Amino acid sequence: MAPPPLAEPRVLYDACPLCSSPRFSTLRTGNCSQHPLYKPVVEPIMTWMCCAACGHVFTDGYFADEVCAEVFSSTNPNQQPGAAFEQNRYVSARIVERVARYVPDGRWLDVGFGNGSLLFTAEEWGFAPEGLDLRPSTAEGMRGLGVEARCADLTTLDEPGRYSVISMADVLEHMPYPGQGLVAAHRLLREDGVIFASMPNYGCAAWRLLDAGDVNPYWGELEHFHNFSRQRLYDFLEEHGFEPLHYSVSERYRVCMEVIARRVRTV
Repeated sequence: MAPPPLAEPRVLYDACPLCSSPRFSTLRTGNCSQHPLYKPVVEPIMTWMCCAACGHVFTDGYFADEVCAEVFSSTNPNQQPGAAFEQNRYVSARIVERVARYVPDGRWLDVGFGNGSLLFTAEEWGFAPEGLDLRPSTAEGMRGLGVEARCADLTTLDEPGRYSVISMADVLEHMPYPGQGLVAAHRLLREDGVIFASMPNYGCAAWRLLDAGDVNPYWGELEHFHNFSRQRLYDFLEEHGFEPLHYSVSERYRVCMEVIARRVRTV
């Protein structure tokens, strides 16, 4: 029997991935070995850093392409296209209803669409749904359900002004450099388009309560490289040409937040 693969070190950051400051220090560690998608190719101990300049919290590095390919070779059952579609429809409906107050129609691109619920529901409101995911099997499954879907990185798309809405539901914290994702979204949105973003809220009381009980799952979240507070996210959006319009508590995952922001200027 072949020996298990050796854990690969992360590609280390030499500066804060948000503000580029070289001044950051170790905040704490976490263990991702209990994550359902954990693979031995990943070092189990995650080291979290804090930027002295902007306060952002991030892992000390990110996965190389070959490690990403290994991690993305499997998917949580609840992230398969069509999974629990009726239950997820209610949550997605509340999201789409809020977004539609600002942009009522057009093309809706969902980045990292997972089970596809947000796109299925956006279609009910009259949006033209499109999906983008890094897992080939997920994109194939979505196409099989009749929705246009591609296996591609958001930053590689070159279709300026194509979309009215780009949703990045629990996506930015997965990107080694989230600014690249916002730059791409800004380019791909029409002038009055909006983004919908959700992620854990590092700055809320619910997070601190999980920490106090030593039961916070996000310090060992395998695929996360960032923990945003609401204020840091708002500042980050504004730095990339977006105006935050609406904040809400997310129903998708624990202690998460949701933000709708409009494209307001060229960057």
